[in-house]
Amino acid sequence: MARFTRRQRVFIFLFVLVASIVLTGAVLLHPVGAHLRAMSLLLRFSDANAQGLPARFADHPFKEQDGYALTPHGPLRYRMYTPQDVQNPGGVVLLHGVHHLGIDDPRMWNLARALAGAGVLVMTPELQDLADYRVTTRTIDIIGDSAVALSTRMRRKVGVLGLSFAGGLALLAADRKEFTDSIGFVVAIGAHDDMTRVARFFAANVITSPDGVETPLQAHEYGALVLAYSHLEDFFSSADIPTAREALRQWLWEQPEAMKTAAALSPEGKHELDLLLHHRDQMRVALLREITLHKEEMEAVSPHAHLAQLHTPVFLLHGAGDTVIPASETLWLTKEVPPAELRASLVSSALVHVDMGNKVTWQQQWQLVDFMAQVLDATEKLPASHS
Repeated sequence: MARFTRRQRVFIFLFVLVASIVLTGAVLLHPVGAHLRAMSLLLRFSDANAQGLPARFADHPFKEQDGYALTPHGPLRYRMYTPQDVQNPGGVVLLHGVHHLGIDDPRMWNLARALAGAGVLVMTPELQDLADYRVTTRTIDIIGDSAVALSTRMRRKVGVLGLSFAGGLALLAADRKEFTDSIGFVVAIGAHDDMTRVARFFAANVITSPDGVETPLQAHEYGALVLAYSHLEDFFSSADIPTAREALRQWLWEQPEAMKTAAALSPEGKHELDLLLHHRDQMRVALLREITLHKEEMEAVSPHAHLAQLHTPVFLLHGAGDTVIPASETLWLTKEVPPAELRASLVSSALVHVDMGNKVTWQQQWQLVDFMAQVLDATEKLPASHS
């Protein structure tokens, strides 16, 4: 007899509950079919090998294919996941976060395949700067170009689903006039609102909510390292920068030779790297100085105060215990997005940054299912583009 994990048992319960509602002809706020597809999608995202009826309810065959497109900002590499038995599917541009594997990150594969299995055509563009641990305005251009390329191919608007920092950048892309005719909605998962506020969190381990309350929260080490990696000239001598970049890159990639590479640094460089890697509490002043030195750069990649003219539907989702980008950032975004465009905002313990959590209640699971059902429903209703 098959054994099910707790998460699978919860989804099976929800599947049976919704299926019974279908059979009795009840009417929900959103189409019941979308909820069943959302449960199937989330179960397969959390476990690529999930089996059984709930996991296979929406399991369309799909084809994966790499491609390239020429855009106003240069060549674009992407991977396409195309459902094979769905006529005129809705399309989504799925954006990876700050991770060196980029579109080859197993989490991206799982989510893209789960979406394609739910009948959504998915494009995952390569965002080179984010794969190199840099949050830049150039990525906003690439996100917009990706949406235009997919929208032109499909002759209808497309959704943009951004993970982590890509979520905030996706909102900025949607706010640009040259991309608005291609982007039908944005889903920002674990996104930032204000890069300077996030940088302060990395440096000081304090989050600030929209009501002005400051709360201590230990930031993930990843954040401060990414902050330093973006501007190594502020921490190392010009002679040490190439070696420091390689050693820190290897550390972020979790490669064992990082410290061997670091041995080539000057004594001062070795000390600085040791502080960054093992004694970040002593780097608070230096990390806070980054905000002053690069304030304009951070503002340029922040949705904060830049969304007043946004005319694109937005869905916001954040893991409650996120220590990379704190959930308070989505609370800020909820205030930034024009009320007429905010379709849903959920801070959930069912997520850990951009991964599925384990120890959650069925109510929390249901909230996440309902959120994804709304996204799937919006994907099906994407209108024709005007381009």
